[in-house]
Amino acid sequence: MHTRRLGPFEVSTIGLGCMNLSHAYGTPPSPEQGERVLLAALDAGVTLFDTAALYGFGANEELVGRVLAPHRQKITLCSKGGMAGVKGEDGVTRRVIDGRPATLRRNCEDSLRRLRTDVIDLYYLHRWDKQVPIEDSVGELSRLVEAGKVRAIGLSEVSAATLRKAHAVHPVAAVQTEYSLWTRNPEIAVLAACREIGAAFVAFSPLARAFLTGRLTDVGGLDAKDIRRPMPRFSAEHYTRNLALLPAFEALAREAGCTPAQLALAWLLAQGEHIVPIPGTTSLDHLREDLAAADLQLSADTIARAGELIGQRTVSGPRYPAQATQEVDTEEFAAG
Repeated sequence: MHTRRLGPFEVSTIGLGCMNLSHAYGTPPSPEQGERVLLAALDAGVTLFDTAALYGFGANEELVGRVLAPHRQKITLCSKGGMAGVKGEDGVTRRVIDGRPATLRRNCEDSLRRLRTDVIDLYYLHRWDKQVPIEDSVGELSRLVEAGKVRAIGLSEVSAATLRKAHAVHPVAAVQTEYSLWTRNPEIAVLAACREIGAAFVAFSPLARAFLTGRLTDVGGLDAKDIRRPMPRFSAEHYTRNLALLPAFEALAREAGCTPAQLALAWLLAQGEHIVPIPGTTSLDHLREDLAAADLQLSADTIARAGELIGQRTVSGPRYPAQATQEVDTEEFAAG
């Protein structure tokens, strides 16, 4: 596996986003299947594993901790705080964004316990809590570094301006935001800001939540709890238009001798040496397919054509519904 720099770490060019082993896309796989995927990734040379307190309300960290603790020295372990499950008075656990220092410290302590480790290599503020100055939240993360509980800090779904404010308090090793052919928002300002301060850019949902694989042709069959259901691009109206983009993209992949997913990942890697994608999967076959993208040598013309076929001008619908858009701090293109 090729490597790239992520703050103080040398990591596999493609990491593993662990979220969907416990969370998000309907009924998750069994813990046994989750273990198989994690160990297969490790065996294939993946060294970057990404989880969060939110995923499965702690279940994902527990899975990652149980499976990977014996291999702790081989990996760069990433998690996130500031957005987690909180049980209400009615007994129901709900997602809560809370960036207060005391909450972040408690989130980190809980993550350390679930991950079965003494230190988290890269710890992100999962969302900027706009009720709390970013300087206060990052100040607490810096104290976690001083205490030896965290090695480096990151931010998720933030604007270039917020990134610079945070970096002035403590060096930011990485920014994690959705980035793929069909979500180009980081190109507005954050990619350049990351290069400017020497931070890596970690791209989540690099396959557009399965759209770019070409295998999700019927969104009507998505589980009732699948987080894609309320996303505008996956509505019947917009998804029909988006599916019309795939035939030409699939033809380009065949011409290049790879799969659509591999073309999408190769395009992303070509956008900058500081970019590290973290696709997630529950399938061993899809894992192998994704990781093989790191070895592709595609022409500049192929990369350019991919970017013209699927991009901000051609994709239909905003990436998030209104409420979720308000919760992130990223620069957003106008909806297509």
